[in-house]
Amino acid sequence: MLTRKTTDVSSFFRFIAKHTAYLYFLLYCSISIMLMQLQRKETLDALRERGLSMNAAISRQFTGATAIFTLERDNRQLFLQNARLFGQLLRQQAALRDASELNAIQATAPQWVGNYKVARVVDRRFSATDNMLIIDAGSRRGIAKDMAVLTPDGLVGRVIEVSPNYAKVLPVINQNFMVSVVSDSTRTSGLLAWRNGHERLAKMEHVPVSSKLLNGERLTTSGYSTFATRGIPVGQIIRISKDKLFYDVDVRLSVDFSSLSWVLVSLAKPSMEKIELMDSPDVPAKEE
Repeated sequence: MLTRKTTDVSSFFRFIAKHTAYLYFLLYCSISIMLMQLQRKETLDALRERGLSMNAAISRQFTGATAIFTLERDNRQLFLQNARLFGQLLRQQAALRDASELNAIQATAPQWVGNYKVARVVDRRFSATDNMLIIDAGSRRGIAKDMAVLTPDGLVGRVIEVSPNYAKVLPVINQNFMVSVVSDSTRTSGLLAWRNGHERLAKMEHVPVSSKLLNGERLTTSGYSTFATRGIPVGQIIRISKDKLFYDVDVRLSVDFSSLSWVLVSLAKPSMEKIELMDSPDVPAKEE
């Protein structure tokens, strides 16, 4: 049995088949009217305007998307360029600062320095007992082992190892460092040693209580030193107390090691003859 829905569909197709000619006629009329409208200037202008508007809108969207990628690329290039310029500025500032410090240390170098080479501290080992310095001058610049290292303020240390372009410096603030010193007014001799871990404080040792050492006296290297020339400032006595046989003497060092950047390396070489005599046996060999 056919349902009502099936009957309606069949009736619709029979209607279409019966009136096909009329439907074609209506289609042709619609197409003709549309073509006639398209021939009108107002319609063509409207279509053209609508097309231009759509094209402009699409172009704006495309341009905006392209601008985003272009802006990102430009920002990246500007960032890299700024980084390069900033690096150049830092290098120029460092060069100017180095030149200024170099001129200052050369201009203030005292007469007791003698012949010297200027070097920059390029590395340092911090410790409470064994500080160490590396300077950018080596054997190619005439630096040799046991040369004295100093600043216009005073003694820094001595060279203990040399490579072609660098040198290792044992500074005053190392427990293995000692130097013979003498006071400026009473001419009392002793050994300067660093013991307590403070960068500006050292000890003057082996000073008998019978000596006339005075508080406030300045200390310089003596003629007994095996590496430093006589008269290099070392520090100032700030406290004296008596022990059983020797004084306990505190010395404030002349050089501020916390801000040390440039040094002078004295080219004066130690007297090997004197060193050999000091190292020779104290008891002469028995004659046969």
